[in-house]
Amino acid sequence: MWDRLVLLSEPPASSGLPMAAVLAPLFEDDEGYIRVILTKRPDTMPTHAGHLAFPGGRPDPGDDGPISTALREAHEEVGILPESVEVLGFLPTVDTVEFSLMVVPVVGRLAAQPTLIPSPREVDRILLPRLVDLAEEANWRWEEWRGRTVWFYEIEGEILWGATASMTRNMLGLPT
Repeated sequence: MWDRLVLLSEPPASSGLPMAAVLAPLFEDDEGYIRVILTKRPDTMPTHAGHLAFPGGRPDPGDDGPISTALREAHEEVGILPESVEVLGFLPTVDTVEFSLMVVPVVGRLAAQPTLIPSPREVDRILLPRLVDLAEEANWRWEEWRGRTVWFYEIEGEILWGATASMTRNMLGLPT
């Protein structure tokens, strides 16, 4: 499954919008399945409340690019140690319509399943779907919203959709 990932070797060029970065953290479970770490954002968050998302956010002044932003945010949100992540590459940026923000997805491999410590302020729940399931086109559905295709995928009673769904589909080489 690792060879199915569709990644860019360099971060995509800026679109001119303010930047944010997310980490798509991947690890192999005890049964040999590759899993991705997703968070459910609390309903109290000012942006993307209740959405499933990769750990991430806007850069801090000390960050030196999208990798350091994504690694710092993943550590703050779910306790992934930055030094435990092997950066595999990048996905195409996603420009969020609602917040005029360019999101740079960083894909990273963890040597083992980490002990995850969710930030109570930023994470309601952690989900660990298998990539093999996410790669099954039949498990997805789509709708047209304002002339755009929006993809949906149900995970443990939650719905993955929007920017994170697009990033996931890009990573797996599925049409967006």
